[in-house]
Amino acid sequence: MKELSQLVSSIPASVTLAVNDKAKALQAAGHDVIALAGGDPDFDTPAHIIEAAMNAINNGATHYPAPMKGINPLLEAIADKMKRDNGIAINPKTDVVVTPGAKWALFLALAAIINPGDEVLYLEPVWVSYPPMITLAGGSPVAVSLPSEDNFRITADLLRAKITPKTKAIMVTNPSNPTGRVVTQAELDAIVEVATEADLYVVSDEIYEKLVFDGRSHHSIAAAPGMAERTLTVNGLSKSYAMTGWRLGWLAGPANILKSAIRMNSQTVSSAATFTMHAAVAALTGPQDAIAEMRDSYQARRDFMVKAMNEIDGVSVRSVEGAFYLFPRFPNSDKNSLQLAEALLEKAGIAGTPGIAFGQSGEGHVRFSIATAMSELERAVERLAKVAGAL
Repeated sequence: MKELSQLVSSIPASVTLAVNDKAKALQAAGHDVIALAGGDPDFDTPAHIIEAAMNAINNGATHYPAPMKGINPLLEAIADKMKRDNGIAINPKTDVVVTPGAKWALFLALAAIINPGDEVLYLEPVWVSYPPMITLAGGSPVAVSLPSEDNFRITADLLRAKITPKTKAIMVTNPSNPTGRVVTQAELDAIVEVATEADLYVVSDEIYEKLVFDGRSHHSIAAAPGMAERTLTVNGLSKSYAMTGWRLGWLAGPANILKSAIRMNSQTVSSAATFTMHAAVAALTGPQDAIAEMRDSYQARRDFMVKAMNEIDGVSVRSVEGAFYLFPRFPNSDKNSLQLAEALLEKAGIAGTPGIAFGQSGEGHVRFSIATAMSELERAVERLAKVAGAL
């Protein structure tokens, strides 16, 4: 048989999904494993969203959507939401495409702007799918390592140090997966300054925007002066609305870029599912109380976990400003993050994601998701206290 694709064969599997699958397999086999590796909210999708989807199905919304890039009520709802929440003005007819999940929207953004050999900067620690996506889109991923000792702070100097004549874009996640950091105004200014002076596109991943704590506000890069023309904003319903399985996201940005993204969407996945688009309209235009309740619950879990884990000798964890992850270190251990994650699973039945999965600057850390019940987090802390000394 002839050789398979070298490009696709070179792409690693998602470590977060692999660890999560392993934890679920162990649970299915009867092992008592506390799964803190995934990023799937433990809440149910709000009832009014489910009702809208069921009504849409019953009313025949089981065929192709029209337009294929998204039904008009949803495109308009996204435009209204972005104006209201993000301060970004878009034309719903030309500046947005609905996708089967925000992950595909990210890939569309990259595919629409990258030519072979273009370099794309990403901030490290990084969500595991960014570098493979850049490679699959024909680009060269370039890590901007943010130092753990400085709480992964973004500076203009760190960005500038990685720019070459081939640099085309920078990818930013705000709030961050895996660190839980929310970009400060100073960091936002640094990104805007460097992107402008180096004439870079910015791909802004804002999937966790509703999950910010302690009264903070989320700030979108595209809303900064002069940035709308060079920023592609990715968002969706998976995290904030507990709709991971619905696979509904969107990409918004300049019409000339969206024209290419829409064309690629039509030639690959065709569209998101029609009835999920109706559910998305209900999500964006309906009651938002459940979103605040989930956010407040994550904040309470954060408060509990940070306090409890820092009381354990051999464990150190910073508080986080958003998302639903903690990124603890084990400063007394001589194990690397892969060994730490394996030891936690074997000795304590706790499934976490090794920090090296998120890049070299994640080494020494393990990512724990707090998108699980408080009772499970309490059990995890108890188990961690018993084994921390042996790590």
